[in-house]
Amino acid sequence: MLITVLGWFAAALSMALLWPQVWTSCVRRRTAGLSLTATWLGVALPVGWVTYGLLIGDRVQVVTNTVAAVAGVAVLTALLVTQPALSRRRAGAGAGAALVLLLATAAAAGAAQLPGIGGRAAGSVLGAVLTVAVVVANIPQPLALLRDRGQDLSGVSPARWAFAAAANLCWSGYGHGVAQPAVLICGLTGLASSLVVCWVLATAARPARTSAATRPAIIAESTEAESADALVLAAA
Repeated sequence: MLITVLGWFAAALSMALLWPQVWTSCVRRRTAGLSLTATWLGVALPVGWVTYGLLIGDRVQVVTNTVAAVAGVAVLTALLVTQPALSRRRAGAGAGAALVLLLATAAAAGAAQLPGIGGRAAGSVLGAVLTVAVVVANIPQPLALLRDRGQDLSGVSPARWAFAAAANLCWSGYGHGVAQPAVLICGLTGLASSLVVCWVLATAARPARTSAATRPAIIAESTEAESADALVLAAA
């Protein structure tokens, strides 16, 4: 009973976590800092998990990832519309990875219809594929933020990643409780990725506050130093 409650709580967090990002990207039209590859996979992975849930009879996975897929499509659309130049340069890798994952999902669904295989066996294979994909998908977003600590992060929703950390912690417990290694491993890697992004966002906010606090002092400097101060501000 407790594991079932934990699973649905994880599902509720997962269904909620993407909507702050949808608001930031689709309504406020801010997408700076988002990884295109991770966003593409954010569409393909939920489709895979919906199929996985259908094959093994896990309603939690089906409901959760149906909602996640809708939100993922919304964020991807916003990113492609607001950053067309980025889309042209990097769309190939992200779209290619998503296509491979969707083909693997379709193959597993087709194999489940063959005599002697069945849904649970096909689901186990698909779960292994999705586990590898989730581990890989959890790398681009934190890596993109760590590689350039001075970039504009206005398009990355802190609430989305805080929800993600909580959701992945719950999924880890659920996966362990129901003996689904795929869910456990994905939860743990997602938790690590989410915590890194939360840390980057939290530490990135500090220099901005310090800079704003010291700006009056800079303006108050003598006229002779104004040119040097302007160069420092421009570099920052």
